[in-house]
Amino acid sequence: MESIGPANVPVESHLLLDCCREADQADIVARGLDQLRAALSESFHGHLIALAGEIRDSSRLLRSLADCSQVYITRVPFMTNYLSILLPCLSRTLKDIVTYYEEKTLTREIRWRKMYNKMTEEAGGLPLPQRFVLFNHFLSLLKQLLTRSPNFDLNTLEALRTRVAALREQLGIPPMPQAGTLVRQNPMPLVVVQERNSHWAEQIFSLPLPSRTALKHLRSSKSYGPFYPWGHLAIPHDSTVLFKRPFENDTISVVAFLSSVDQCPYFLMRTLQNSAPWYSMFGAHELCIEREGSALQLKRWSRSEQCSKLWAALYFITWEEMVLFYCTFVALKARSLLTVQIHPNEFQLRREKRLFQAQIIDDGFRHSLIVYEDLQTRGLRLHAAVWEGELRQCPVWTAFVTHQSQSPTWLSRRSRHRVWLKDIQLYVFCNTYRQENMRQNKLGAFEIHFDREEAARRFKELFSIRSAASETSENEQEASSAA
Repeated sequence: MESIGPANVPVESHLLLDCCREADQADIVARGLDQLRAALSESFHGHLIALAGEIRDSSRLLRSLADCSQVYITRVPFMTNYLSILLPCLSRTLKDIVTYYEEKTLTREIRWRKMYNKMTEEAGGLPLPQRFVLFNHFLSLLKQLLTRSPNFDLNTLEALRTRVAALREQLGIPPMPQAGTLVRQNPMPLVVVQERNSHWAEQIFSLPLPSRTALKHLRSSKSYGPFYPWGHLAIPHDSTVLFKRPFENDTISVVAFLSSVDQCPYFLMRTLQNSAPWYSMFGAHELCIEREGSALQLKRWSRSEQCSKLWAALYFITWEEMVLFYCTFVALKARSLLTVQIHPNEFQLRREKRLFQAQIIDDGFRHSLIVYEDLQTRGLRLHAAVWEGELRQCPVWTAFVTHQSQSPTWLSRRSRHRVWLKDIQLYVFCNTYRQENMRQNKLGAFEIHFDREEAARRFKELFSIRSAASETSENEQEASSAA
């Protein structure tokens, strides 16, 4: 792999550091607006909530650009000219907001009215929250440009660039010299997106959660490195970001990407020190994962000390998010061509109780179907894994059992071996699995085909018993309340 240092891209490095600094400032401003809102009557809350929300989105997008730039480092020059147009305008706007809400000689209501009206007027009538909508649309397009998204639209980017440049002029910010390569000067490599099949990991965290079960005893997520400055890591050109997960209000983030050289998954962790980003990277095959309470711990092997060391402790707000990250990591590691061996314990998420297990015929494959109950939250999930072979126990899909299971029509036994489930969402950890093949019925229900008749019966009984127990508990609670 070719190593790329910051000396090769000094302008880009400065701009991406500025992204992180402005993201920090945006978080501070959003918190200041929240405090201002708390002191004002409810009639002002709508605009303040909208403005703070857009500013937080700006912070998230700025950090996302800096994180993804590590993977797409050769494409950074194509967006630096656009960043050099936007960042001074964004920075000036944030500073002006602070100046207005810190003007102690005025009442808080007058501070807000003056801020909103004056900043709307100076922008030619563009309302203050909509100014950040403009910034965020611009930043979103820059991310699409950076990552070669098929949704990228050059015409829209150019139109927004013109609007931001006009806003700069209205604010009295002098024009900037060109800092990078304009897209229109070399459009073909940027606009043409190669056809490729989407990797399953790109979809996992974009699907909505059917339920959100809160975890307890949360602490601060921590990252332990070793860390390096921006541009010092050897990341192959044209690698593909699979997903990004933020922690601690995005002060820590984990980016998973597929290397263009060996087609294997890697994890890039970013932390912030004095607003500057620092990065650490290991392949999935170099890390081990285990649950500790409400956290997932990722460990690496230290060659110098010849022992296992903690790389990150990631705390999750919900049980569902923890499960998805765990299954995604294990599936990526198990399927990586660089993984020599994976310990059987890594296939088992700690503090889960196995309530049921059987063999199923699933989209033409033999899989294990397991019903797990989380001991901390009492959450239930279905888990399908590879039945045999080199990938034995590797996750194929999981599905969370929600309140829908209390409905008498949620589960129905259609034959001796077949059970239908309505209203269930699968998260699939495999490119070859097609769940639509198991939904070819008039209801669109998900079909489970058990290898043995007795397993189908036990599966239905498990949920019938739990549903009856839940109903009895609710009736007892109602009777107790009435008494």
